[in-house]
Amino acid sequence: MTARVMAVHSSPSHSFSKQTHDHVTLVEGLGVEGDAHSGATVKHRSRVAKAPSTPNLRQVHLMHQELFDTLTDSGHEVHPGDLGENITTVGVDLLGLPVGTRLAMGGAVVTLTGLRNPCSQINDFQSGLLKQVLRNDGDGTVVRLAGVMGVVSRGGQVAPGDEITIEYPPKPHLPLAPV
Repeated sequence: MTARVMAVHSSPSHSFSKQTHDHVTLVEGLGVEGDAHSGATVKHRSRVAKAPSTPNLRQVHLMHQELFDTLTDSGHEVHPGDLGENITTVGVDLLGLPVGTRLAMGGAVVTLTGLRNPCSQINDFQSGLLKQVLRNDGDGTVVRLAGVMGVVSRGGQVAPGDEITIEYPPKPHLPLAPV
């Protein structure tokens, strides 16, 4: 299966879910044009309160469609944009990519910075959902399934159906960690 963009989303407010659009414009060094979480410095409310001048490594949130299929199997109804992602993908193992991977899609390039660390707001959206996207594996390691974060390395328009090209960083590859 070819890696593709399934859907794109943004919200001008700090709402949990984001509205679906026919395209979004990614702005180099800032994020998704018109999205409340875009900017060169942190925008997430809890992060702004702690250190407002910290660089924003969470300019774009990407989530894989395959997660929604898994959540449906566990009794949850979740659709693209519901969990606050900007870009919903299909056919790419986002969680298995290393830090610094570049994803070219449409006219834009997003460089992955880390994993989304899901918070309890997910349970406000749907009770019990946090347990599905934040788990412990058999050896006690925390497993985060709520997508990946990145920065815009080249601006451009992204739309559903755009093919995603993956460019790996030089070795050694470092696994994604929460940002």
